Amino acid sequence: MKSYRDLEIYKISFDLGVKVHKASLKLPKYELFEEGSQLRRSSKGITANIVEGYGRRRYKAEFVKFLIYAHSSCDETVLHLNFLKEIHEDMASEFQAFTKLYEELGRKIYKLEQKPVTCFKCCKFHVPGFMFKLSNRNLQRVLLLIL
Repeated sequence: MKSYRDLEIYKISFDLGVKVHKASLKLPKYELFEEGSQLRRSSKGITANIVEGYGRRRYKAEFVKFLIYAHSSCDETVLHLNFLKEIHEDMASEFQAFTKLYEELGRKIYKLEQKPVTCFKCCKFHVPGFMFKLSNRNLQRVLLLIL
């Protein structure tokens, strides 16, 4: 992985942030600067925290801390979507679709928080901030433990 742009959660959160931003601009004028603004900020906060955490990946605790912040921003975004869904029934189906996508994103962020990623292709064990080469014998042991 060469950049935060390679992270699946980054790609999803960035794409959703852009779509939610565009959808929030369709809200009535009085909501653009109230709930619409909060929705735009929280949705972009997810992506920003993922990027900042990746920048600190050398320190596992820092990386996980920013993933937790991203997860919290994801929950906040779902809350704003739920408010808007109840208040603006004409856009409820669009907000419901976003809600489901953000809930799925939240699960993916949580999964990354909890488990390091093992890359069997290069036989390296990737923990945020750490990487070391596994010998074939140790790789077999890791595979036996996982399976």
